[in-house]
Amino acid sequence: MTADAVGGVWTYALDLADALAERDVEVTLCVMGPAPDRGQWAELRASRVERVHADDYALEWMEDPWEDVECAGEWLLRIAEDVRPDVVHLNGYAHAALPWGAPVVVVGHSDVLSWHEAVRRQTAGPPWRRYRDALVRGLAAADLLVAPTQAMLDELIRLYEPPCPRLVIANGSRRRFPPFPKSHFVLAAGRAWDEAKNVQALVRAAPRVPWPVVLCGEGAVGSGVAVFGRLRREQFDRALAAAAIFAAPARYEPFGLAALEAGRAACALVLGDIASLREVWGSAALYVPPDDDDELERTLRLLMAQRDLRVEYARRARRQANGYSSERMAEAYLSAYGRVLRRADVGAA
Repeated sequence: MTADAVGGVWTYALDLADALAERDVEVTLCVMGPAPDRGQWAELRASRVERVHADDYALEWMEDPWEDVECAGEWLLRIAEDVRPDVVHLNGYAHAALPWGAPVVVVGHSDVLSWHEAVRRQTAGPPWRRYRDALVRGLAAADLLVAPTQAMLDELIRLYEPPCPRLVIANGSRRRFPPFPKSHFVLAAGRAWDEAKNVQALVRAAPRVPWPVVLCGEGAVGSGVAVFGRLRREQFDRALAAAAIFAAPARYEPFGLAALEAGRAACALVLGDIASLREVWGSAALYVPPDDDDELERTLRLLMAQRDLRVEYARRARRQANGYSSERMAEAYLSAYGRVLRRADVGAA
C-alpha cells in the first residue's frame, strides 16, 4: 500500500492497515513525499503495519515531480519483487501503469483538476496536462478504482473517463472518544493557507462570535484565532474531545476525515455546503456556503446560543460518524480485493 504523510491519507492508511491486520491481511506500507514527523513515526510504530519503506520522492501532484515519480516507480517495483503482494493498493494514480504482476486497486482521495475547479473556479491550465495524461494512463491500467464518496467518484469519471470498474468505499475511523465535558470553543483543523479547507473564512468570522476559535494546523492568522500548530495524535484527540463545535467550511473536501473524527467525538458540525459533505453527513450537520461569511457567523452563533440544538447536532454527528468505522471500511476493501483477485484468476485461466 502506498501512502504519504502530507494529509488525511496517512490516517486513512494506518486505520485501514490496523483493521486489515485484524483480518489476517499483512500490509507493507510504502511512504513517499515529505518524511513523516516524529509524531507520525510514533503512530506508525504503534500500528499493525507489517513492513514500512519510506523515501522522499516528490508526489505526482507536486510541482515538476516526474523524474521523482519515475524513480519512485522503480523503487516500488523493487519492493514488490521482494514482497510479492497479492494485491497492490495505490493511494495515487500514476504508478498504476507500472508492470506490477498483481491486481491493482487505485483509491482516488482527491485530484488536482477537480481541486482547481472547486477552489480556483477555473480549469487547470497547460502546466497540468502531463499530470492529466499520467492519471489517464494509470486509471486505464488499474483493475479497480475506489473513491470515498460518490461525489468524488463522479468527478474522476467526468475528468478522466476511467475504463476500469469503479466502486465507492467510504472512509472509516478507529477513534473512540469516551464521554468528556465539552468546552465552549470552536475547533478547526487544517493549514491556514489551504484554500480548499477554507480556514480563512473561520478566521474572518472569529472576531464576530462570542466563543474562542482554535485552529489545529500551521500558518499565521489574524487576531481572534488561537493557533495550536500541528498537534500530535493524542493532543488532537484531546482537542476534539473537548470542543463543542467543529467547523470546516470547506470548498473542496472529497470525504473529510477530520470531520469524521470530530463527529465521533460528539462535536456539533458546521461544514461547507458541498456535495461530498452532504453525502457523508446528511441531516447530521449544519451547512454553510463556503463564500458566505455572514451565514457562517449566524450558524456558529445559533449553536453557541442554543445549548439544546448544539447537543442535538452533537448527538446526530456521533451517531452518523459511528457508522463509518474502520472495521466496516476493512470489510469493504477485503471484498474489493477478492473481486480483483477473482477477476485475475479468471483472466489467467
